[in-house]
Amino acid sequence: MKNIFLVSLIGLLVACGTNPPKEEIQANLQNVNGVSINSDQFNSQFKQFLHSYYDLKDAFIKEEMVAINATADSLAKQINQILIKELKSDSTQKAAQILIESIKAELIGLKGETDIEEKRKAFQMIGEQLLVLIQTVQYDNEIIYSQFCPMAMNDNGATWLSNSADIKNPYLPKTMLECGEVKDTLNNAVK
Repeated sequence: MKNIFLVSLIGLLVACGTNPPKEEIQANLQNVNGVSINSDQFNSQFKQFLHSYYDLKDAFIKEEMVAINATADSLAKQINQILIKELKSDSTQKAAQILIESIKAELIGLKGETDIEEKRKAFQMIGEQLLVLIQTVQYDNEIIYSQFCPMAMNDNGATWLSNSADIKNPYLPKTMLECGEVKDTLNNAVK
């Protein structure tokens, strides 16, 4: 229910905007011309956060509870360092802030769980919200793969993000490590 509300709220924020501000149109043109639409400071901090998420994914693959908790702590600290004010438009800043607050809440939930399967549920939510955040801020410094396993979460399916097209399933690492597929490739990378 919380996810439906969050996605609806973000959709409403985006849909309620009339015409995109001139600076947003120019920013999108800059990306086409080979210049990132975001500042170097934003990109640097966002990249660190994203790579910590990948570390969390790897900790789930190894099923190391200490590493999962430590990486979740690191993510929680790094998400506070992301320079939302560096984003070009107010509407993007607001939508990003909502997503960041939601990710923070899921990180707290992940850390509070003692069962690894419950931690995986929080990880799934973090990944889904992070995907929307990446799209919202138009992060364009690297290629990101959205991957999906239909067998995860008791055959309900689950997604995760990766910096590689190779499948390493964080939900079923002992039984189906390579189960899954690349569902989407986020390639906003500046050329």
